[in-house]
Amino acid sequence: MLRNYSVRTDLALEEKERFESDDVEIQGVVLNERYDEEREMRLTRVEIRTENGAKAMGKPVGLYLTLETPNLALPDEENRREVAEELCRCIRELIGRHRKEEKDGLSVLVAGLGNREVTPDALGPYVADHLAVNRHVVKEYGKYAMNMEHAPVISAVVPGVMGQTGMESAEIIRGIVRETNPDLVIAVDALAARNSRRLNRTIQIADTGIHPGSGVGNHRCGMTEESLGVPVIGIGVPTVVDAATIVNDTMENFIRALESSESFKGVGEVLRSYNAGEKYEFVKELIAPHLNGMFVTPKDVDEMIRQISHTISEAINMLVTQA
Repeated sequence: MLRNYSVRTDLALEEKERFESDDVEIQGVVLNERYDEEREMRLTRVEIRTENGAKAMGKPVGLYLTLETPNLALPDEENRREVAEELCRCIRELIGRHRKEEKDGLSVLVAGLGNREVTPDALGPYVADHLAVNRHVVKEYGKYAMNMEHAPVISAVVPGVMGQTGMESAEIIRGIVRETNPDLVIAVDALAARNSRRLNRTIQIADTGIHPGSGVGNHRCGMTEESLGVPVIGIGVPTVVDAATIVNDTMENFIRALESSESFKGVGEVLRSYNAGEKYEFVKELIAPHLNGMFVTPKDVDEMIRQISHTISEAINMLVTQA
């Protein structure tokens, strides 16, 4: 494999798939999968248990839950409710790994990360818009007066991006955490995917925090338990892929077409002999310099983001309504 092979992806599932495609088994990384055929919903658990596994995957030790459904962005109330309920169960599971729910419930700060002015990056702010925040009500009247003694206290913030505020999002969130003392932070952000078929069809929930901009090479300060002082659950949806990924996927389809052709079968077999890393680097060299570094999103991303943000906010609101 080429040394500089680096797939643009924020999804732990895709990192694990990359090693599987090269027939490499990673010690300390466990993958389990459950598929609901009736609801067309797949839940994959990637658990990184050791530091060696974390180094190989390029991601911190922790649990990564990936929920996939082709209906994620569809404007269907029943389907949205089903996805939201499954997502809420995933969030509860990750909360339970770090903190047992106490009699008085939890205090949760939701951080809607991203740039509201750039649609593929507006997922976090849109989710924050639809949250049923209640911290101000509890502070005014108390949990018992509102019959919310077992429900989490929810607050939300949209910190913007550095180009708008001149500050790292992590700096803003860290200051709010110190002032309001939440028990945990849920950070929602747009991600980058390796496979175009996962665009706006996948939700990753992880208990390792989140690193804004990492998928598009715009590395910012991470929001983790170490940096904020409280557990951080990251929720992300891939909304973009880089141009090299799209060309690489096209190349894979082209190779399969060549292999099925009697005239060009030999050419297809030669190209198939390259591993995933070599093919990806070859594609990057072909499209440079004009398309290298370009990221692509679906043409109807605005409607997709609206639908998905409603689903995620509904799942977080269920933490309160189903307490």
